Amino acid sequence: MLKKSKKRLREYYQLILKKVSFSPTLFEKELRKAIKNLTESQIKRFKAWCWRRFWDTHPTILQQVF
Repeated sequence: MLKKSKKRLREYYQLILKKVSFSPTLFEKELRKAIKNLTESQIKRFKAWCWRRFWDTHPTILQQVF
């Protein structure tokens, strides 16, 4: 049960980042919030997903945050 809720939290932050990706300021704010609330193992998967999804639109923010 705990694993599912952790996965849902990561998926929730992925959804949020997709929705705020139009704004670099909001994107960075939500990305930092996600990292603060995810576990180390979740962050690894989240980071990989972020780089795949946003490397072309927010590479500087991703480099700063990760």
